[in-house]
Amino acid sequence: MARVTVMIPTQRRPDGLAVAARSVFGQVGVDFAELELVIVDNDQVPSAKPVADALRKGAPCPVIYVNEKRPGVAFARNAGMARASGDFIAFLDDDEEAPSGWLAALLAAQERYDADVVFGPVKARAPAHIDQHRDYLERFFSRIGPAQAGVIDYHYGCGDSLIRRSALPDPVAPFAVERNFIGGEDDLLFGHMGAAGKRFAWEPAAWVWEDPVPSRLNLGYTIQRAFAYGQGPSAHCAAAEPRDNLGVARWMLIGVGQAAVFGLVAAVKWAVRAKDRAEWLDRAARGLGKTFWWGPFKIQFYGRTA
Repeated sequence: MARVTVMIPTQRRPDGLAVAARSVFGQVGVDFAELELVIVDNDQVPSAKPVADALRKGAPCPVIYVNEKRPGVAFARNAGMARASGDFIAFLDDDEEAPSGWLAALLAAQERYDADVVFGPVKARAPAHIDQHRDYLERFFSRIGPAQAGVIDYHYGCGDSLIRRSALPDPVAPFAVERNFIGGEDDLLFGHMGAAGKRFAWEPAAWVWEDPVPSRLNLGYTIQRAFAYGQGPSAHCAAAEPRDNLGVARWMLIGVGQAAVFGLVAAVKWAVRAKDRAEWLDRAARGLGKTFWWGPFKIQFYGRTA
């Protein structure tokens, strides 16, 4: 049984998958005898299998390939969990690359703070040809946290995280399948864990690179995604048991105010072609998301495998 499982969910990104996996093989300060890599291919055809087979040759740890044909990010993560044997699960996305000290830093922080989940920074890097809104786009795809390591009372997403398996509400299928196509399955899980008193920690030394898919490096994608991120607080209150109607109403009112104020600022910034105009449009979109969060306004980002 592995002490640590590194899991990489993937969907039709063979080059990114290879980079992410090889960065796992390049880790230092870890015992590869206690490590396994689980690749979860969320595709109706096993498109990532040739990459996994090639990676397995000469790998310093077992490489386990899982083909989850059912479309959806929660299905993919749960399929990987069902095959993983580790006491700790480290998540790396297929557009990320981990420096050599990444995993050792996550494990050291977990032990230092007796943490149930450890999160690290994500540093996005856009290709050289991206000029317009470059700073905004790199910030959008990055995760920026405190400068100092320590226990935190909030959470981030799954990419670049280490989870103590025994702390999960369900160690085999912890991710909510109702979030398959819209994302946020990790936010929902960590929200439940936080409410149950689980301990979160932040380790700035456990950072990774992220190379966003080129088709996403534009405002058409990021503003839609900002709208979806904005839906999170309202949707989380609506999904609570019992349903937090007061919380839903509060977040919707906050959203109205943000959409109005930030939208006005964005309009002015756009009119004068201000360098930071995309930032304000993003904030306005997140406000709108808090207000319009239910069924017909949900945007599908995941689960398209046909």
